[in-house]
Amino acid sequence: MPTEALPALADLHRHLDGSLRRATLEQLAADAGRPVPTDLEFSPGMGLAAALERFAFTLSLLQTPASVRRVAAEICEDARAEGVTTLELRFAPQLHGERGASPEAIVDAALTGLDGRAGLILCGLYGEPPSALERLVDIARPRAGVVGIDLAGGPAPGHAWGLESYAGAFRRAAEYGLGRTVHAGEGRPPAEIRVAIEQLGAQRIGHGTTLLDDPALVELVLERGVTIEACPTSNEHTGVLQDRREHPLARWLERGVRACVCPDNTLLSRVNARQEHLRALEIHGMTPALLREAIACGHAAAFSR
Repeated sequence: MPTEALPALADLHRHLDGSLRRATLEQLAADAGRPVPTDLEFSPGMGLAAALERFAFTLSLLQTPASVRRVAAEICEDARAEGVTTLELRFAPQLHGERGASPEAIVDAALTGLDGRAGLILCGLYGEPPSALERLVDIARPRAGVVGIDLAGGPAPGHAWGLESYAGAFRRAAEYGLGRTVHAGEGRPPAEIRVAIEQLGAQRIGHGTTLLDDPALVELVLERGVTIEACPTSNEHTGVLQDRREHPLARWLERGVRACVCPDNTLLSRVNARQEHLRALEIHGMTPALLREAIACGHAAAFSR
């Protein structure tokens, strides 16, 4: 499928703190008197833990409402240039207050930058106390531009709270009409996806690469109409897949699973939405028809309030 033949795209999984423009990153770093690390960007097989560590630098440059507002606005401009007409941006506002800005002020800055051009998803993080996610739900409730919540990152042995610990916050989010997505099954056992759906009420799953390891779980996903946010390049970088062409996207779609294609982090993975969709055509078993189906799934699965 030639680039010009791609229909209008949907991007439902893009992290603000991993999707700065390179020029903006360099300017913010220069203003802070800090050099940009030479190994900042992701590389194939680096592992999820190493990838998550890369966010420390980008986050350090996004500690004011002004910087968050700027990056949110630029991401919308970039996405439009990539052919994206349905966009959702996500971030964890609680990580942007080192200079004293409240999470509420950070969220409002992001919404100002988005200016109605994208929905905003607020991310709790694996390992945070459930009360942190409860606060994000409270912040989201009165702000119509916030369309959903997420649980991002990944579990670690030292975490005091497991995935099921966040069920209460997700139930409240559902009561308020907020969309629910969860990073789950990112190379980890598929049981994690089941918990996200059955206990947290997830409508979408971020990554979900191990879904096909459990046939009964596939049936649950089909029954509930859950959409999987596929991020093939990111999965290759974190080592979930040795080769992004081995991604199960085509097999999902052939079995009737709703799935869409997303770049995850445009700066850190050096890929935008258009490029990620074209790369998806290289996945074993993918066809232009299946890609068009994935694009349609993305538009249909967008959260709204």
